[in-house]
Amino acid sequence: MNLLFEEQGDFKVGTVLADNGTSLQVETASGKRTKAKAAAVLLRFEASPLGNFLAQAQELADAIDIDFVWQCCGEDEFGFESLAEEYFGQKPSALQATALLLKLHSAPMYFYRRGKGRYKAAPEDALKAALAAIERKQRQAELQQGYVDALLAGRLPAEFEPVRARLLYKPDRNTIEAKALESACAALRLTPAKLFERCGALPSSAHYHLDRFLFEHFPEGTELPVAPLPPLPVDLARAQAPAYSIDDADTTEIDDAFSLVERADGSVRAGVHIAAPVLGIPIESELDRIARRRLSTVYMPGDKITMLPPEAIERYTLAAGKAVPALSFYAELSPALDIVATESCVELVWIEANLRHDTLEHVFNEGAVRARRVEHAFGAQLLKLHDWAQRLEADRGRPDATREPRAEYSFRVGGEHVEIVERKRGLPIDKVVSELMILVNSHWGKLLDERDWPGVFRSQQEGRVKMSTAAAPHQGLGVSHYVWASSPLRRYVDLMNQRQLVALVRGESSVYARNSEDLFAAMRDFELAYEIYADFQRQMERYWCLRWIVQEAAETLTARVIRDSLVRLERLPLVLRVASVPEMPAGTRVELAVGAVDLIELSVACEFRQRLAVGNAAPVVA
Repeated sequence: MNLLFEEQGDFKVGTVLADNGTSLQVETASGKRTKAKAAAVLLRFEASPLGNFLAQAQELADAIDIDFVWQCCGEDEFGFESLAEEYFGQKPSALQATALLLKLHSAPMYFYRRGKGRYKAAPEDALKAALAAIERKQRQAELQQGYVDALLAGRLPAEFEPVRARLLYKPDRNTIEAKALESACAALRLTPAKLFERCGALPSSAHYHLDRFLFEHFPEGTELPVAPLPPLPVDLARAQAPAYSIDDADTTEIDDAFSLVERADGSVRAGVHIAAPVLGIPIESELDRIARRRLSTVYMPGDKITMLPPEAIERYTLAAGKAVPALSFYAELSPALDIVATESCVELVWIEANLRHDTLEHVFNEGAVRARRVEHAFGAQLLKLHDWAQRLEADRGRPDATREPRAEYSFRVGGEHVEIVERKRGLPIDKVVSELMILVNSHWGKLLDERDWPGVFRSQQEGRVKMSTAAAPHQGLGVSHYVWASSPLRRYVDLMNQRQLVALVRGESSVYARNSEDLFAAMRDFELAYEIYADFQRQMERYWCLRWIVQEAAETLTARVIRDSLVRLERLPLVLRVASVPEMPAGTRVELAVGAVDLIELSVACEFRQRLAVGNAAPVVA
């Protein structure tokens, strides 16, 4: 006696060796002995060669027209043997019955299993839907393979263009395009960006990094809506002296300017004037919501994404040739440059000039300060401001006063070409601007704290810089109070602090409550956004440093050891890890051989070549 039985989802045949009622000892066609449950037996038949029985049954099953079977079987539940008899027109042989069973079992879309050897035809609507799904999957598989073939051949399918950014930066692995891209990348051992580059679909590596940032943080684009601008206030008092700003050549958001009046007795009235956009940006206004969402201007070499719309910047920036509302801080100075009185007010300030670093540095520099002669219309004022800045720095007891400052760099980008200009920090221009900004931010922070008004304060204790709505000392700057209030066109926390300060000097109530959730939430969001923006700026600066290495076909680079295998290049603001650098003291100059530069991965392969003499290069500050 032979059996057809089911075991773990598979159909098997074998010869009965012993029948124990509920189970049977069976020897399969392969000679293996096994136990079959009686409940799993589907068919009993007499002796027949079992060696290729299932293969023959499958061959016969393959010839059965499943559509015809489905049409003939009716809607009622049936057993496979009865359907086999109807299909073959006679009592079926074991081979025929098994063949039909295999066919039924292999077509779950056509027939639903209802028990041991029993089935029911699928409803017509369900069958059509299932067949359509299969056909759709087949078409998708063919389409996916077509995409893969195109990518392997170095062509980007046209269908990829609308979803290019998502495929590069956040692919949905359930889509055909993402599956095809993943398959092609695996076959070629390339990253998606490298594959796009190979297909000519990544025309600019710079835009690859920029587009990633925009995709993640500006998914709706960088264009700002047009917001209504109220007219400039007409009831403001006018400042007694004209002012001038000092900024980089590319600065358009001019937040700060300076004025100075020298009297015959040697006393001085020095003014620091901060643009006052809050006069036209009430809380919850459209402009306020725009600034609140963006939180800060985003900087990158050769470009920026402003916090405020261009028309708002144009209205409130301290541009030369017009009177602009400002929050002004005045210090009355004795002939010895002691501060004898201070005053803060909101007023209209006439901006006489916008001085730029690239031209001013030629006449206002260390040599000019030593010679006590600055060949400029504001030369005498600049010298006096510099004298005062030195005094302010000394009074702060700046901890790093004896530490030689690291150089800073400016990037001039034109298309794919970049010029990186090294500039020494701590020049007279820098000292004037930085010290006066520290002064007003410290003074205004103290003013808020003395009134017990909330604001967004910055502090540093034990080396950790943090922001909070309560004042604390800033040890790094050597001041007891510090807020950010001098860049309201570029930073939202400065805008919020300016609201408080304007209300304070006007004798009005505090704009924000002591435990204002709005103030705290904006501060928290600003910190997160500011760090993201700063990371992006550092990433793009790294990109343009690597682009410069490629552009100049640099074969060697000079660097200073920071520690272990970490080095800082002397010509570029770039830190690299070079595994081949031997153990050396910090500050040791080394020459590196330049290998492959990868502008997508932002890496450069360098090898240690030799140790160099110290020379005249500025020391590295780790």
